[in-house]
Amino acid sequence: MTDFLQLAHDRYSCRDLSDRPVEAEKIDALVEAAVAAPTAVDKQPWHLWVVESPEAVERLSVLTRFSFGARVILMLGARADEAWVRKYDGRNFADVDASIVGTHIMLAAHDLGLGTTWVGHFDAPAVHEAFPETEGYDLVALFPIGYPAADAEPAAKHHERRPVEELVSRL
Repeated sequence: MTDFLQLAHDRYSCRDLSDRPVEAEKIDALVEAAVAAPTAVDKQPWHLWVVESPEAVERLSVLTRFSFGARVILMLGARADEAWVRKYDGRNFADVDASIVGTHIMLAAHDLGLGTTWVGHFDAPAVHEAFPETEGYDLVALFPIGYPAADAEPAAKHHERRPVEELVSRL
């Protein structure tokens, strides 16, 4: 477990990407990590769009100020009508499932020497308009993908964590 815990501690939200191209094999590995993510009742109510043509990256980048110069952006969406719904309270798990996929992507990116961060600040209606293939999906996150810039570093609060006693209860 040490390797995973080290990976979990070392991964950070990289907001400074270099212009070094990302190899296709690494993007394929991120896709594979996404597909491996568990989902409620294995419904897999999510879709991932690999935005990689320069024209598509530019079209998406103008809809968020948080693309950080990425040459590849993974766009993640979920469909509530395809997700498992908990019968006791009607809780739909589409966003939870997509969050698990997104976490796999972020951890795999760091393991591959890449940087990314979870971007939720974007104009979703405008993205639907610019990318009609996303219609019907709740757009959950964007992941700008690239190699960290030479001076990239975690945010100042990255290593600050509330004490375990505040976050965990043993019953």
